[in-house]
Amino acid sequence: MTRRTVFTTLPWIAMFTLAALQGALAIEPSKPSRPNIAVIVADDLGYSDVGSFGSEIPTPNLDALAAEGTRFSSFHVSGECSPTRAMLLTGIRSHRTGVGAMHESVPPSLEGKPGYLTVLNRNVVTVGSLLQRSGYRTYAVGKWHVGKEAHNLPPARGFDRSLIQGDSGSDNWETDQRYLALTDRVYWFEDGKPAKMPKEFYSSRFYADKAIDYLRNDWAATPSTERAPFFLYLAFQANHIPLQAPPEFIERQRGRYDAGWSALREQRHRRTIELGLLPPDTRLGSWPGLEEWNALEPKRRSYEVRRMEVYAGMAAAMDHEIGRLREAIRSLRADDNTIFVFLSDNGAEPSDPYEYLSGQLWLATQYTRDTDRLGAKGAYATIGRNWVSAAVSPLSTHKFYAGEGGLRVPLIIRTPAAFADGQPRGQIASGFTHVTDIAPTLLELAGVSHPGKPGGPEPMTGRSLVPLLRDTTAQIRGTDETLGYELAGNAALFGGDLKLVRNLPPIGDGQWRLFDIARDPGETRDLRSARPEDFRRLLEAYQKFEVEDGVQALPEGYTPQSQVSLNALRRVILPQLIWPATIIAVFTILWLLLRRRRRPA
Repeated sequence: MTRRTVFTTLPWIAMFTLAALQGALAIEPSKPSRPNIAVIVADDLGYSDVGSFGSEIPTPNLDALAAEGTRFSSFHVSGECSPTRAMLLTGIRSHRTGVGAMHESVPPSLEGKPGYLTVLNRNVVTVGSLLQRSGYRTYAVGKWHVGKEAHNLPPARGFDRSLIQGDSGSDNWETDQRYLALTDRVYWFEDGKPAKMPKEFYSSRFYADKAIDYLRNDWAATPSTERAPFFLYLAFQANHIPLQAPPEFIERQRGRYDAGWSALREQRHRRTIELGLLPPDTRLGSWPGLEEWNALEPKRRSYEVRRMEVYAGMAAAMDHEIGRLREAIRSLRADDNTIFVFLSDNGAEPSDPYEYLSGQLWLATQYTRDTDRLGAKGAYATIGRNWVSAAVSPLSTHKFYAGEGGLRVPLIIRTPAAFADGQPRGQIASGFTHVTDIAPTLLELAGVSHPGKPGGPEPMTGRSLVPLLRDTTAQIRGTDETLGYELAGNAALFGGDLKLVRNLPPIGDGQWRLFDIARDPGETRDLRSARPEDFRRLLEAYQKFEVEDGVQALPEGYTPQSQVSLNALRRVILPQLIWPATIIAVFTILWLLLRRRRRPA
């Protein structure tokens, strides 16, 4: 080949080579090696409290995630917050993590038993630890509630940076204000050490600010060529009591609730069916004792309307902060590579501490419940059991109990296009899923394995949801596989479409019942007589679950509500009275001695 031929041929070779490379790149777009992950947890939101799950509450940012991802319409958690968080972080059933009950409600006879440590045991590994070890940069912000010991705070559980509130909740406007006398103070930790907190804040805004700060000033500060993917665990206090929200969010809810809880309950019932979340023939779950709205005095109706407006405003404010977080992630050019997971930790909260003498006495010195001040600093609002019937509509029961209203909550997973594998957007997965499934899902998407094995760390009990993200009709559990649950004596066992359930008084009667929750999510048709073989089979499976997971019998006469009061008295109130009582006793004795000496013989 002559020199002239070489020089005339080279440009053509280069052009063909470049065209071939461009074609290959067009066919095989570069897929990020591993996704960023943002897990967002709401507190005490009911099944239909999000717009894309049937709510009238404006939640445009969560609805956008639902439109881009997958909604899970039969997703189940625990009836209380700390067991759910333990399962979410580990992928393991609650008793096996050590958090089979909440610290605030565990009876003394069970304290210290393996399933009732009320904090994570040393034999479980968190998804944060596994992602951190695989190279992720990890962050935890918000409510923690799985242990305040050094070995259970976020730095020891796989988080590089963290700002957390350690207990079941606190005031949303003042950082040093307890919401009940369940602890001696509010425990705040930053990176595992006592945190220096501002005197005043708004919890949802503060948590979002801290999460954004970590992403901008820690994660994004690393050169892009060296930057690892991030894992963010963001746990809001919304909508835990006390219900509080910025006034502009409350005012936007004016007029929404003037028709009362029954009308709202029926409206949401219809909407969940229209959205395709529940079957067309779904019946509205029973709700004994629901008050008649039009029979209330006008002053009482005004109070009730306002407390629901505050509830809605608090949820809307949280959604706004989720929008701010996502906008920050977009500004960092990370949104296209970020998986978003949103869930509530349990069903809506019915409790009103003002119904109990101990609550009244303590709250009288701390808060007001004047209608005009509800939602503001120094005011205490709840929605009570009437409005909760709408928050969980069309389901029955609520937080603490094993009915669907206590255990079934919204779950949204938005997988970015690079990891979607052609999945359609805005789809609904209607099969039974569980909070223990989240950790294995995230690990699979991140390409990380779990070290659990006999004699080593506790193996995960959940199943990956990745098959459902690709095909909502996929099966992630075998037809004969069951999943047991127990909390404070209220119990359930899930098997396929069937659910065996027992609720204790005052909501239930302590008897086992059988429901087909795929066709009857409101639990209105008891099948134990019609399907006796299934009833016996699931009851035997539940008894086996109790043995395997170390579920213990409760003491005679136990109720969670009374135990919370007794534990607060024993752990907090009486110890705080010891020193004042001792000082008073000493001065009384000295005064009596001096008086006796001065008395004439």
